[in-house]
Amino acid sequence: MARLADYFVLVGYDPGKRGSGDGQGQILQRFPEKDWEDNPFPQGIELFCQPSGWQLFPERNPPTFFVAVLTDINSERHYCACFTFWEAVESPQPQSHARNGEGEEEEEETSSPVQPAQLFAPKSLVLVSRLDHAEVFRNSLGLIYTIYVDGLSVSLENVIGNLLTCTIPITGGAQRTISLGAGDRQVIQTPINDSLPVSSCSVALLFRQLGITNVLFLFCAALTEHKILFLSSSYQRLTDACRALLALMFPLKYSFTYVPILPAQLLEVLSTPTPFIIGVHSIFQSETQELLDVVIADLDGGTVNVPECVHISLLPEPLLQQTREALSMVLDPELEVADLAFPPSTISASSLKMQDKEIRAVFLRLFAQLLQGYRWCLHIIRIHPEPVIRFHKAAFLGQRGLTEDDFLTKVLEGMAFAGFVTERGAPYRPIDLFDELVAYEVKRMKAEEGNKQKILRHIKELAEKLYKNENPYPAVTMHKVQKPTEGCHLRLHQKPFPRLDEGTVQWIIDQATAKLQTAPPAVRAEKKCMVPSGPPIAAILERNGNALANSARRLEVVRNCISYVFENKMLEAKKLFPAVLRAMKGRAARHCLTQELHLHVQQNRAVLDHQQFDFVIRMMNCCLQDCTAMDEHGIAAALLPLVTAFCRKLSPGITQFAYSCVQEHVVWTNIQFWEAMFYCDVQNHIRALYLDSAEENHTEQESPEEPQEAKSALEIASEQLRLWPTMSREKQQELIQKEESTVFSQAIHYANRMSYLLLPLDTSKNRLLRSSGLGDVESVSNSFVTNSIAGSVAESYDTESGFEDAESSDVANSVVRFINRFVDKVCTESGVTNEHLKGLHVMIPDIVQMHIETLDAVHRESKRLPPIQKPKLLRPTLLLGEECVMEGLRVYLMPDGREEAAGGSIGGPPLLPAEGAVFLTTYRIIFKGTPTDPLVGEQVVIRSFPIASLTKEKKISIQAQADQFIQEGLQLRSCTFQLLKIAFDEEVASDSAEIFRKHLHKLRYPQHVRGTFAFTVGQSPKQAMQPKAKEKNPSLRTLSKNLVKNAKRTIGRQYVTRKKYTPPAWEQRGSQHFPEDNEDEISVSEELDRSTLTPSSTMRPSEKMTMTHVVERACCRDYQRLGLGTLSSSLTRSKNEPFRISTVNRMYAICRSYPGLLIVPQSIQDNTIQRISRCYRQSRFPVVCWRNSRTKAVLLRSGGLHGKGVVGLFKSQNAPTPGPSQADSTSLEQEKYLQAVINSMPHYSDASGRNTLSGFTSAHMSSAGKWGSIRASGRMSSYALNVEIGSRLAGKDLLGTQHNGTPAEPSFLRQHRASLYIIGDKSQLKGVKPDPLQHWEVVPIEVFDVRQVKASFKKLMKACVPGCPSSDPSVAYLRSLEESEWLSQIHKILQISVLVVELLDTGSSVLVSLEDGWDITTQVVSLVQLLSDPYYRTLEGFRLLVEKEWLSFGHRFSHRGAQTLAGQSSGFAPIFLQFLDCVHQIHLQFPMEFEFSQYYLKFLSYHYISNRFRTFLLDSDYERIELGLLYEEKGERKGQQVSKSIWDYIDRLNKKAPVFFNYLYAPEDGEVLRPYSNISNLKVWDYYTEETLSEGPSYDWELAQGQPEPEEPDRQDTAAPQSKRRIIWPCYDNRSRVEPDAISKLLEELHNLEMELGQIPERWKDTWDKVKASQRTEGRQEGSRTPSSLLMSSGLSHQRRSLGVYLQESGVGSTLNLSLDSDTSSTSTPSSGKPGGRRSTSTLYSQFQMSESENRSYEGSLYKKGAFMKPWKSRWFVLDKTKHQLRYYDSRMDTECKGVIDLAEVESITPGTPTMGAPKTVDEKAFFDLKTTKRVYNFCAQDVQLAQQWIDRIQSCLSDA
Repeated sequence: MARLADYFVLVGYDPGKRGSGDGQGQILQRFPEKDWEDNPFPQGIELFCQPSGWQLFPERNPPTFFVAVLTDINSERHYCACFTFWEAVESPQPQSHARNGEGEEEEEETSSPVQPAQLFAPKSLVLVSRLDHAEVFRNSLGLIYTIYVDGLSVSLENVIGNLLTCTIPITGGAQRTISLGAGDRQVIQTPINDSLPVSSCSVALLFRQLGITNVLFLFCAALTEHKILFLSSSYQRLTDACRALLALMFPLKYSFTYVPILPAQLLEVLSTPTPFIIGVHSIFQSETQELLDVVIADLDGGTVNVPECVHISLLPEPLLQQTREALSMVLDPELEVADLAFPPSTISASSLKMQDKEIRAVFLRLFAQLLQGYRWCLHIIRIHPEPVIRFHKAAFLGQRGLTEDDFLTKVLEGMAFAGFVTERGAPYRPIDLFDELVAYEVKRMKAEEGNKQKILRHIKELAEKLYKNENPYPAVTMHKVQKPTEGCHLRLHQKPFPRLDEGTVQWIIDQATAKLQTAPPAVRAEKKCMVPSGPPIAAILERNGNALANSARRLEVVRNCISYVFENKMLEAKKLFPAVLRAMKGRAARHCLTQELHLHVQQNRAVLDHQQFDFVIRMMNCCLQDCTAMDEHGIAAALLPLVTAFCRKLSPGITQFAYSCVQEHVVWTNIQFWEAMFYCDVQNHIRALYLDSAEENHTEQESPEEPQEAKSALEIASEQLRLWPTMSREKQQELIQKEESTVFSQAIHYANRMSYLLLPLDTSKNRLLRSSGLGDVESVSNSFVTNSIAGSVAESYDTESGFEDAESSDVANSVVRFINRFVDKVCTESGVTNEHLKGLHVMIPDIVQMHIETLDAVHRESKRLPPIQKPKLLRPTLLLGEECVMEGLRVYLMPDGREEAAGGSIGGPPLLPAEGAVFLTTYRIIFKGTPTDPLVGEQVVIRSFPIASLTKEKKISIQAQADQFIQEGLQLRSCTFQLLKIAFDEEVASDSAEIFRKHLHKLRYPQHVRGTFAFTVGQSPKQAMQPKAKEKNPSLRTLSKNLVKNAKRTIGRQYVTRKKYTPPAWEQRGSQHFPEDNEDEISVSEELDRSTLTPSSTMRPSEKMTMTHVVERACCRDYQRLGLGTLSSSLTRSKNEPFRISTVNRMYAICRSYPGLLIVPQSIQDNTIQRISRCYRQSRFPVVCWRNSRTKAVLLRSGGLHGKGVVGLFKSQNAPTPGPSQADSTSLEQEKYLQAVINSMPHYSDASGRNTLSGFTSAHMSSAGKWGSIRASGRMSSYALNVEIGSRLAGKDLLGTQHNGTPAEPSFLRQHRASLYIIGDKSQLKGVKPDPLQHWEVVPIEVFDVRQVKASFKKLMKACVPGCPSSDPSVAYLRSLEESEWLSQIHKILQISVLVVELLDTGSSVLVSLEDGWDITTQVVSLVQLLSDPYYRTLEGFRLLVEKEWLSFGHRFSHRGAQTLAGQSSGFAPIFLQFLDCVHQIHLQFPMEFEFSQYYLKFLSYHYISNRFRTFLLDSDYERIELGLLYEEKGERKGQQVSKSIWDYIDRLNKKAPVFFNYLYAPEDGEVLRPYSNISNLKVWDYYTEETLSEGPSYDWELAQGQPEPEEPDRQDTAAPQSKRRIIWPCYDNRSRVEPDAISKLLEELHNLEMELGQIPERWKDTWDKVKASQRTEGRQEGSRTPSSLLMSSGLSHQRRSLGVYLQESGVGSTLNLSLDSDTSSTSTPSSGKPGGRRSTSTLYSQFQMSESENRSYEGSLYKKGAFMKPWKSRWFVLDKTKHQLRYYDSRMDTECKGVIDLAEVESITPGTPTMGAPKTVDEKAFFDLKTTKRVYNFCAQDVQLAQQWIDRIQSCLSDA
């Protein structure tokens, strides 16, 4: 029972204390006068009666009532019910009045000056109680007021006495009727369970005032300990709101400042630093404005204002969302049906009281879900004398998976939760609604998630219980309390409240107290019981099954690996190790690891050998690495006993334990971790204590008890607590002592454990407790792996501790302090006696000191262990003859700016950084290693490039690993688009890095070209500098000497004294010859008078030998193919040829960079040539390099003109010459030379008339498709087509008025085209005027020079292979690509080439004369030939083209590639690469026109700079001869030499495998290609961007091929049954090998099958040709109307054929034919008339869509007479109307066409006569002759009819045409 009210107080206005401003209140009377013992009188009540200050009022206000709450020093709450009414103040003397209350008085007077002012002072009746029965207090105080105001005949003293003596039960749901003796009656109901708060309607009202979101904000703010302030103009509402907020927080109790109504005088309380919930009247709103960290809720306005600096953590999702939904269902049930067409009429919210309980039910459920399973994380440390319980926060958060959650973490750390644990942690106590909910209903709540009806039903059930708790008796008998009459407070003559008689009241109170003492104590037995624990957390959170299935396999891996380690199968363990480290990311695997390791510990000790120890340590470290300091999953806890169990013997008597190697983790410095661990262990021991004693008693009952054997500690505790009162005093003491000593022994144990993990192995290193360092978990690396296994981990810390000078005792001291702190805390919490505690403090320093001593010994021994093996250095595979110059230096390959390999946003595995070694060989720089990321640890990473391609090397410093060391490194960039960014490992001394750089430099820039790899291959690197050619082949040596000597002899020794000009010094790049060569050197630095070089018709024998070699050169073969002249001396033949092959340069005397044999016009004499050559730079005079077989136009090339020549040639042509000065004579000769070229063209004679532009406009000019981007930039007008080509290329607007300073008109008037266009450099041709009388025209164009190419290439490299990552890679890449201008240069080259092709195709000859004639000229000339002549698009032709135009015509490969020391300064200029890129662009646009594949181009791009072959060394044929290079190939083919010529190598490879072959090859006869050259049509070559890290560049075929073989067999074992799929990583795998195209795959399979059958495999090319041939015939025999061809070339004559790949529904079976048929038509026949490659006739058929009866219009057997003096033979003839030709074959079945007679050339068909050797049996009339323009064919048929038929058929064919 408890008193209803403790004190009754009468408080009034204190007139004496009216100082400045507000008045004060005073206590007039209080009952009882003396304090109750159990409940002292609260101070400061008068402040709370008038919270906004005591003031006088000019009129009477109606009485008010509110309840204020005061909290006393013991945090007991006192409820003060204040009933306030107003009384008139009698004014003693006016002056004082005026002095005091000036303000009020004046106001009064102004309003009603008539009557004297009367003021009213407030007076309060106050009840102070510890019970919160607001309604009862309101009624009781109201009754007292009524008695006074209405003057009822009831003694006030009696009523007050009764009120103060009334006692009621506190809880238990009793109903009690009380009466105060004034004829009144009230019924009081007490709640059934007082632990549940009583809220009546306050919660519902709070939600009405603020809304759902706002209240949730307040709720979270209160739980996370923020300051909350309510504002309202109603005191009662403030109290209600505060009460509601507390009710919502149940089961947590608010333990900070709680003042629902704060009086004005105490407003400074608001600036307290601690959290609070306070209510303040709205009039003080302005005072609250400057509070920066207070959440202010305005109840009247319905707003909650959260200041910027306050961050309120909200509930974790999905709970937040669920709570919101549930609240809206309760508060706004109409919301659900608001959209229904027929809303149910019945829906309405519950009554306010019910709604209040429903809202509380929602929050109760919320807490049950938040705290579910909390009892499983309680540690009971002591049971007797009273339970001490701790909550394991980390484990709770970890198991709930909410470690990251802000809200829950804060709640668990808060005071409210601490109180919750203290109150509800006890295992044996009364339980309430929350306990049941959290134990039994969690499963149900989980199941009902998402089902609104069920959730609502549950909420209503809970609400019912809550309501029942507050109102146990619903049918309440009505209260009966008198109320005062209406308006009584306004009565004028109201007598003041009477003074009460203290004696009477006191007497009533005393009597009641006496009565109570005599009465028996009413003890209400509390129903205590064991608190149910509910399901454990793991059972609640079922994990997604997928993760589990996935992890089962991982756990198996972990188990296997550990068992391998302990069975000493180290190799197996090593294999599994990366997978184990990968698995360790998952929690399950970490748990599994600890369990598995536990199994291997016998009797607390496991001695391992060094390797096992190392493995176990690495696993432990990896395991701990992913744990946070909280150790939420208990991994560190599980490992703690293990680190003191695993050990290894270092030497007799010295053992190293695992703990010395796993100290580097934050968790060990976290004191909460140690506490949790300690409590956990104590709990286990205490449990064991009681379990043992229980088992002793029940030994006999063991078998039935087994299932319940695993009693939790809490269950045991609750059992003990139940028995406690029944035990004897001694027994109790004994138990207390036992428990205390258990705790004490654990404390000693932990002091030891902590010293193990906190003292570093090397204590001299002062690592000083890492509580300060090691801030983030990431930096904790397994750094011990890189030092010795000994775990001298601390090595790396000397620099970091910052306490270098400190004594070693510092470490000891700090550890001692840490342990002392820990011991103090846990021992006081768990009630260890003071003596014991003191003893501990004495022991700890000794423990630490002892441990330091043992560690010193261990450290000393561990130093002696051999260091751990780092990953073994993998050796790279080398080429035959390639040798290592420097053994591998251990390095890390760091990621550069390319995203692919680093595994960033693009995805894919992080292959870089990789750890391995860098090797320097005579040929390449190679990195080979494995990725440091354990996830890809099994892969091998190789990145390499030829040393010769190195373009830039710079020193950098990199942070290779997270171990914080900045290492020195190198960044090496190569022009094969590769970048090696390496950081040297710390074991690499900096001088070895220097040596590496020196060697690299020496190899990159040898003194002489003989030092390059192509020469030194196969010799040991030391002798690289000695010339070897001498011994090998003396004849060659002599040959080159003879050549040079002859040259000197011929030239003679006359030097011209007047030097006209000095050509650029050819030999300025330092003497590149060996000393013994010096006497042979020809110096060209002075000009030789070439007039002595008379062409001699008789050659000396030594020259003859030279000549035979020269003839075999590529140029010569090509000249003969083009029919450009022969070497035969018979004059008859050569006279009618317009051109001849001149041997004027055979000694390289005229032009050293030209080949020995040149094509010049027939009419020009050799000595003229010698003079002309002076006008051109480097003496590179115009020579013919190609002739169009159709139009007979020729393409010439030369160097640019010298100034003098230009002037002479163009300025003074028609001016009368003042005298035959030398300049004029040369320019005349030059003119003659050009004229001779023009005359050689067949239609020159009538050039003036017919050869106009208009002739071809319709065909070409308008078909822009052919033209690509050289379309005019201006407005195309009808006559603009006739504008001369020159202005078109010069980039001028077509209709511009001025062109080169002349008006544009003449160019329109001039109707004929020039026969020869000279394309020259604009800058050189400044003053040139076009001359209408000439037959040539100069086209000045602007070209870029080599410097621009270099600059552009550098930028291109940086774009494709950036050195460091950029913020936005895709944009940065495109931007830098554009800035490089590489594509615009390619555009320019293609544009010029297409123009030249166009001119040649329309019959004008072109002379390309740009720069020195060996860079852009070469690019343009070669592209023109490639575009115009299909022969050059074959493998053989392309080789010839490169040999002729690039090698023979002296492109300076060594100089441009900076191959030697001399070229180092000039740098790398990729002229040839640019050409190959252009070819690649054309290849992309015309994929079916090239016999070679894109790979072929990449292969050349790589190897022309790699120096692996000798082909691309040196600058001209002359230099190659001089070194004895040019002609050795023949004699030495048979030698063992590694292939020196790239062409031989390509041929050999091409025979083996179809890597260079393009399966789409299906050329059209004589097709001239005109590629688009707009930049939008150009693509960046993938050669620049792709790489294969699995094998390095794939261009060294032997290396690339050698690898996958060993992989194959085991791949089949493991993966074959499951799946053939493989993951292909970009930048890692070689796509073409891993995923070959269908044809290569089939060819390879075929090859393998042949091998299996033991046949000699056929060459792939033969197989391919066969298959294609048979494919055609099959297609024919089936007669399918749909062509099986991919291409319909007949329909494609004018479209661009790159777009012509039509895929037809194929009638023929296999899918293969799609790929196969693409090679359709036969090769073009080169113009010289030799048949091209022999092709099957069937190829000719697939192009047509007609059925073949029409294709073969007529066929049969005829005899044909062979050519002159050859016999007659029977052949099978086919007449083909479509192709308009007569073909013949050996026999009917033959697929190879033996010859073709073009019907267009047939002039007549006449009956013939039998000639000698004709078939005897045949009638004479069966003979007929066919006369063509070339020859007469004699035929003979079987009989006359057949002959007649043949003649008719052929005739009709001819007439049709």
